[in-house]
Amino acid sequence: MEKTCLECGEKIVGRTDKKFCSDYCRNAYNNNLNKDSKNLVRNVNNQLRKNYRILEELNPDGKIRISKLKLAAKGFNFDYFTSIYTTKTGNTYYFVYDQGYLPLEGDSYALVKRI
Repeated sequence: MEKTCLECGEKIVGRTDKKFCSDYCRNAYNNNLNKDSKNLVRNVNNQLRKNYRILEELNPDGKIRISKLKLAAKGFNFDYFTSIYTTKTGNTYYFVYDQGYLPLEGDSYALVKRI
């Protein structure tokens, strides 16, 4: 019985348990299979990376106060962060890896870097 490639339909030559005629077809098949489930993860990671770059750029010295408008103008998305830290006094810091921000009164934020 002749086997055919799951991706392109070409005849498979070689081992009896092969499913694809080439590495290209194997990769293309698996990429198509996983593209929908991986798209969400890719988009979230891209936004986290963007948020991190913005915090890093605006906070080179490790601590600064900045307006919400300035963060938003750079494209910062406040819905994406990697962790939350609440202090004993009740202040809630939001972190994107080691770069964090604390909402303050008057639409401003304290940017910090975890050491």
